[in-house]
Amino acid sequence: MHRRDLEALEKIFGREHPDTLTSVSNLGSVLESQGKYDEAEAMHRQALEGKEKILGQEHPDTLTSASNLGIVLERQGKYDKAEAMHRRDLEVSEKILGREHPDTLTSVSNLGSVLESQGKYDEAEAMHRQALEGREKVLGREHPNTLTSISELGIVLERQGKYDKAEAMYRRALEGKEKVLGREHPNTLISINNLGIVLERQGKYKEAEAMHQRDLKGSEKALGREHPHTLTSVSTLGMVLSSQGKYNEAEVMYQRALEGREKVLGQEHPETLTSIYKLAALFHQQHRYSAAVALYQRAYEGYIKVLGTQHPITAECLHYYESALEHKEV
Repeated sequence: MHRRDLEALEKIFGREHPDTLTSVSNLGSVLESQGKYDEAEAMHRQALEGKEKILGQEHPDTLTSASNLGIVLERQGKYDKAEAMHRRDLEVSEKILGREHPDTLTSVSNLGSVLESQGKYDEAEAMHRQALEGREKVLGREHPNTLTSISELGIVLERQGKYDKAEAMYRRALEGKEKVLGREHPNTLISINNLGIVLERQGKYKEAEAMHQRDLKGSEKALGREHPHTLTSVSTLGMVLSSQGKYNEAEVMYQRALEGREKVLGQEHPETLTSIYKLAALFHQQHRYSAAVALYQRAYEGYIKVLGTQHPITAECLHYYESALEHKEV
């Protein structure tokens, strides 16, 4: 539909009309959702360059395109470029819209996320706290964007091993979302999943498993068995089952997630590759080295193609692939 829309707008208005450029952005966003990052990047660059030319570097629509490009660069592990794009977006947003404008606070949040992806946790935490404080002041404590900031702060706290503080943030986000959005809203289900993960990190396996079971049941009801979030719920339930040594049950979950993602997202989508990687790790853990090697190889080749050789996940996958290969050959 977006390709059809874009083709018609180019014909009617030309390639540089604002409506055409919005259509380019929309196409870029749906390509990104499919894991087609190279094509998405090309679309967002085209939209950004066009908007800079027609609307100027400081127009709000131009800033949106700069943000979109930063996000897709981050998805590919191009963290330096993504950070530069988000810093530029933030600087201009502060200048044009002010430090407390909702769009500026979104830019702060985006910068926090890319800093977190690079392991710059102190800076990332500062950004997410700034976004949270600004959103509480401007939007209120129960606004969905404020609740998102609470979740994002929880994530960076979790990355630093501050599990108690992260758990508190996740519980606060969950309570807010249940109240404002409802118990079965997709964003509420994401918070349930986050809470389950941090509980698992602390060895609270029964409580974590209950959270993931609740998330999965809610996702199946609200979104369907093959929705991407439902498949994420299946995968994270597999993770907590594996942590308890319930390998057979975990394998069933990982296989279901993999088959669903292959069908819905495609064989080369990053989430599909994650399912392959997790299943390989499960086999590795059980000393099933031949099966692990085959899956590690498939995941590694996919990561090279989609994320590139320099992405941290690609490097991590290679490490475990080589380890399993070494044990297989002994």
